Amino acid sequence: MGKSWLYNKTVLITGASGGIGFSVAKLLIKKYDCKIIGIARNESKMLKAIETLGEKKNNFSYHLFDVSVKENWQKFYNYLTDNKIMIDLLFNNAGFMLPFAKFEKYSESEINEIIKTNFIANLTSINTLLPIIKQSKTPAIVNVCSAAGLCSVVGQSMYCATKFAMRGFTETLQQEYKRQIYIGGVYPGFIRTDILNRQSDDAKNNKLINKLMMPLDKATKKIVKGISKKKKRIVMGFDGCSMSFFGRLFPKMTPNIITGVLKSSKLEMFNEVFNYDKEIK
Repeated sequence: MGKSWLYNKTVLITGASGGIGFSVAKLLIKKYDCKIIGIARNESKMLKAIETLGEKKNNFSYHLFDVSVKENWQKFYNYLTDNKIMIDLLFNNAGFMLPFAKFEKYSESEINEIIKTNFIANLTSINTLLPIIKQSKTPAIVNVCSAAGLCSVVGQSMYCATKFAMRGFTETLQQEYKRQIYIGGVYPGFIRTDILNRQSDDAKNNKLINKLMMPLDKATKKIVKGISKKKKRIVMGFDGCSMSFFGRLFPKMTPNIITGVLKSSKLEMFNEVFNYDKEIK
């Protein structure tokens, strides 16, 4: 059997200093000897992660910039073209989740930030780098869309909005570049990363939530395996698969069930959504 198409490819990964981004980078280097170009903002975190690569750390180079700023992508494009650097696979991973709350609780700055980071930045990266990616013999783009792009989740109006948008964008690109560019969408449920950083300590330290989260290494293997097989939709985690399956079969009922489960948990992190303290007993 021949080598995987991923072998020795150059992969650009956003949000590459930790979580899914760095974990995917590490596995691509270990299994396929890929050359990784990581994009992030925190240099100390990036350098600490790179040290874990040991003798393979030369396979990882990085650039520091905010992916939500269009001018940064243009400067990066110029750097790639000036240095004749090819990109075979763009892995759009950068993103974050706001605290659970009703839509009215989000400030204008929070709304703008999540739209720019979770959605606009991905459009910009693809729009800017597409001329380079198309020059590859195996051009590929993979967007991390989240299970929240398959089924709505109460208290996450803006996160769902950006992920639904990413799903629609990704699936449309799959049609527009069919048989020209491999385009995949990754739809994970909760994974043990820093996704809950903006949530309360109650959420980050909750044993039940942490138990339900999919281990990062397991999620990474599923992502990389899906990419190696050029799957269009990579869904993972018990919660992610459930949201995908039941969301398709029972699109009206499933969000109500999710709401019921979250409300009955009585966790502090959902207080802004359900107003437990204001309910009439």
